[in-house]
Formats: sequence, C-alpha cells, structure tokens
Amino acid sequence: MLTLKQALEWGKQELAGSSDTIQADVEILLCHLLACDRSCLYTWPDNKLDEGRLSQFRQCIALRRKGRPVAYITGRKAFWEFSLKVNDSTLIPRPETELLVEQSLSRIPQDQPARILDLGTGSGAIALAIAYERPLCPVTAIEKSGDAMEVARWNTQQLGIENISLLTGNWLSPVSHTRFDIIVSNPPYIAENDPHLETGDVSHEPVTTLASGKDGLDDIRIIIMQAKHHLVDGGWLLLEHGCDQACTIRKILVEQGYSDINTYPDLAGHDRVTEARISTPLR
Repeated sequence: MLTLKQALEWGKQELAGSSDTIQADVEILLCHLLACDRSCLYTWPDNKLDEGRLSQFRQCIALRRKGRPVAYITGRKAFWEFSLKVNDSTLIPRPETELLVEQSLSRIPQDQPARILDLGTGSGAIALAIAYERPLCPVTAIEKSGDAMEVARWNTQQLGIENISLLTGNWLSPVSHTRFDIIVSNPPYIAENDPHLETGDVSHEPVTTLASGKDGLDDIRIIIMQAKHHLVDGGWLLLEHGCDQACTIRKILVEQGYSDINTYPDLAGHDRVTEARISTPLR
C-alpha cells in the first residue's frame, strides 16, 4: 500500500512529460477517488490507500497518460459555484467562460425579471450559473445534441435550479416567436483545420463543439444574424470567441445593425467576450 504522499509523488512521476498540469491532475484524480478536498491530501499525508483505491488510482493515471482529459476521467468539472457532470458528449467548461457569465450578469438586474437565452448549452454550465445568480429570471437553454442535453438535464435536476427550461434544437430554431433581453453563447469558434484540434484535451472533445468552418466563425455569423430577430429593443447579445477574432466579430456586428459593441479580455489578457445591443429589433 502507498501513503497519500507516496501516491502523489508516484502519480507525478508517471505523468511527467504527458501533461502541462501534472500537480493539479494528480490531486484532482486522487481527491475524486477519496471523495475529499485537496487539503486532506496534505493534512494526513501518511494515510494509506487500500488496494482497491490504489488500483483505481493507477487506472486513472494510465488514462491521463494516454491524454484523456481529467474531467472525462472523473466525470466532473468545477464551474462557477458548481461541480458539473460532463462526459464525451459535452465540451469541458473552461475558467475563461466564467467571464461570459460575469458580463452577462452585469447586464441583468438582480431585482427584475429578464428573459435569458443560452445557445449551445452543452453541460448547462452558462445557463445554470446565470439562473442560479438571477432566480427571478426565466432562463432558456438550447442544445442540438441529445446526449449533451441529457447531461444538462441531469445537472439541472441535481442542482435543483427551477428557473431554467431546456430545449433541443439548432441555435434559435426552437424559439422562433420569442424575444429575449439577453442572448449568450459560447459557440464553436476554432477553424476546422486548426492544428490545436489535434492536441491536448481538445483532441478528445466533440469536434462539433469546437470547430466552425474555415475561419471558425460560421456559427457565430449565424447566431449574430438570427439573434437580432429575437432580442427586445435594447437587448444584448454576448459571445465568447477566440483571442484573435474580436475585430472580425465587431465588424460583423456593425454590418448586422448592432451597436454599443464592447470586447472584454480574460484573465490572461486575451480578447474573449464581445457584447452588442440591438436598438430596433427586426420583425
């Protein structure tokens, strides 16, 4: 049997050269198996793993060495205030996507109802975070993948968030006659031939959640064109996008009649979220 300290060191040695986040990977995997938080690993370093847990830990490390994302190994990913279920049918929520939630919340009054729409909800991360923070607001989340929608439904039920409706469909097609105060989306935005699609965790995620045409903007163009027909007067559209796409997206927004366009950087200083408003919604 190994102690927790020995297991941590063994795991880091095994993952050397195969991950850029070795320390975090080993800690998350071990905490998942032990159902404990990180502090336990260092408060009781001499506690021993039984043979069953040790065998499971070795299997998890082996999967990580092969490149499988930690979130898919554990079936969980932390986002906002939650631990969300994820699997191979969903995009793994990223920390930078919390910026999209933050900017959306800045446009939603805390004491008034507003209609919110999340496009391509995946695991439900964005919609659930907004619904949790704005309980007076009805939030609608749309996802075209039936498998991903099952995950979003499971997360919604487990968190007990009731002001959210989940619809299956492609972008705005399920809400053809409805208008919203805020529309948000983290759509696919990587160019289809981008070599990054073949590297790291991204290579294991559904390509349909990542890639969108030759320049990565096919879906964003569709959303921008469709959203203006579904926003109230003065309604906001907020989009997450790649760090080099802000200028092009701002140009598309202007061409489509949006105004008050702003772009916000993530914690790394990269342009990550762009918002725009429709003053005269189209019929």
